[in-house]
Amino acid sequence: MLRVLLLLALWFAVPVAADARDRVNPVPFAHTPCSVLDNQPCTPSCSIFGPWPCIPEMDYPYGQNLQLTIKSRPSKDEEARYQRPDHDLDTIGDLFAELRSCWTPPPEQTAQAGMQMTVRFSFKRTGEMVAPPRLTFATSGVSAETRDAYLKAINDSLGTCLPLKLTSGLGGALAGRPIAIRYVDNRDLKSTSERQ
Repeated sequence: MLRVLLLLALWFAVPVAADARDRVNPVPFAHTPCSVLDNQPCTPSCSIFGPWPCIPEMDYPYGQNLQLTIKSRPSKDEEARYQRPDHDLDTIGDLFAELRSCWTPPPEQTAQAGMQMTVRFSFKRTGEMVAPPRLTFATSGVSAETRDAYLKAINDSLGTCLPLKLTSGLGGALAGRPIAIRYVDNRDLKSTSERQ
C-alpha cells in the first residue's frame, strides 16, 4: 500500500515539476507572445500570484545613456563604422555611423595630439539639436585656444550634418534623450614645441 501511494505521489509530482520548467522563459528579457490560454507567463506582465519574480524588460542593448567615441583617424577595422548610411536613420547604429562620418578634426596647426573632448546634447524628433552641445570634459593642461578650436570643430561638424534624417520611430525614441560623444584626436601630430 505504501508503495502504491509513493508511486502515485511521484506520478503527480513529475508533471508539476515539468510544468514549472515550461513557465521559465529561457531567453532573459525576451518578449513572449501571450494568451490567457497559454501555458507560459506573459512578459512583461507580472502577478502577485505568480511563482516567478517580476523583472522589467530592457528593449535596447545600449542602456539608458547613449555614449559614443569618435576618433579622428579610425583603424582599418573601424572604417566601416565611419561610413555614412545611404538611407534615413532607423537604428541607433545608423545614428552613430552618421555622427562619426560628420567629424572633421581641427587643422593640425591648432590641434594637439591625444586631445580628448566630450560634449553632451540631445535631438528633437525632427533631427535638429535641442540646444548647442555642452562641453563636459576636455583634456587637462591644454590652452584655451586649443579647447576653443576643438569645440568650434565639433559645432561645425555637427552643423554640416543637421538636421538628421530620422525615421519617425527613431525620432520618437531619441527625442530629448541625452547623447554624450567623446572625440579623440589620435592623429600623428607634431608636438606644439616642434611647430613653433
